Amino acid sequence: MSALVAEEMKIRDAVEADLSAIIDIYNVAIATRMSTAQLEPVTVESRRRWLSEHSPDRRPFWVTEIDGQIAGWLTIKSFLPRCAYSGTVELSVYVSEKFRRRGVGRALLEETIARATQLEIIAMVGLIFAHNEPSLKLFKRLGFERWGLLPRVAQLDGIERDLTIVGRHV
Repeated sequence: MSALVAEEMKIRDAVEADLSAIIDIYNVAIATRMSTAQLEPVTVESRRRWLSEHSPDRRPFWVTEIDGQIAGWLTIKSFLPRCAYSGTVELSVYVSEKFRRRGVGRALLEETIARATQLEIIAMVGLIFAHNEPSLKLFKRLGFERWGLLPRVAQLDGIERDLTIVGRHV
């Protein structure tokens, strides 16, 4: 990533005004069948509560801005509701097609890794379709390892898909 791109990139907490851009990025991802098991587009209204479910100091929802545009986003959510898992989180990262291959996803994940201790995270998990090679490579480059495979657990347009579980301890 060039120094110029790094200077233009800003990671911050998502706010309600970002929701339209966040949903646009997510709906494109839904259509590709590469990164989410959601099959139908979502609306801003249907996802308004989703943003408020995140806590900036514990389970943030971040966006990356480049030149005033939302280039990508990352959510940190609790992995499972049982108390013993409270330090383990699930990460979801989405990048606008317009800003791919510019280090947006990497920057969001690096921010998460850097702030993990402050956020009381001990382990991070990503649930990634096995056919989503770009995401699997990105997570691997940042120290995530394959922790598991759930074979043929998703049906995307009649095609059975495997889910790879990647993880990293802090």
